[in-house]
Amino acid sequence: MIAALSAALFACAGAIAAEPTPVAAIPPTVNPAPAAPSTLTPVMAVARPNPTAQGAALPSNTEIWLSPNAEVNSKRIKQGAKFDMSVARDVMLGDYVVIPRGTKGIGQISYRTGKGAFGKSAKMEFNIVNIELNGQLVPVTGHYRVEGQGNTGATVGTAVAVGIFSAFVTGRSAIIAQGTEYKAYTTNPIPVALPVPPEPAAPVEPAAVPVAAGAATAAM
Repeated sequence: MIAALSAALFACAGAIAAEPTPVAAIPPTVNPAPAAPSTLTPVMAVARPNPTAQGAALPSNTEIWLSPNAEVNSKRIKQGAKFDMSVARDVMLGDYVVIPRGTKGIGQISYRTGKGAFGKSAKMEFNIVNIELNGQLVPVTGHYRVEGQGNTGATVGTAVAVGIFSAFVTGRSAIIAQGTEYKAYTTNPIPVALPVPPEPAAPVEPAAVPVAAGAATAAM
């Protein structure tokens, strides 16, 4: 009886030992469904505005440096008279020269006094009124005042000491010196037509080489 019970227990333990360890189930791989083709109409791309494209403009209040072509002396010019000037520096818009150096400009005397007795020096005021660009007068603005370098105080002191003879001592003329640069400003925007870079040429496909009739017959 005891022997039979022992045999049954050993058989039961063997069956438990032989039973495999359960393994966790791995879910099957699922491939994503392919995306359906879009039914939207393609959006038209717009190029970013290019500052060098047609329709650009040189802004108002752009600085222009000019200098007189010759000396302007208050002794030899009258109020209201005009004199020639030239642009002294290139005026740029981006990488492009819009107003080149040497462009003609015009100045005009707006006020003038002659030199006087007792060392009184002359005074003169002038405006830069326009530049000539591509055959057109472009208005600009700039106002300046010059006067002679007389020594009025010392001359008046001499007049007290030596009397009437110092009345014949006069001051100096006002001079706008040649080569002196004066700054003016554009009064309005100046339209500028800048060159547009050429579009790249389309690639040229090589021409097909014709096959000779004899060669085609031989191949057959």
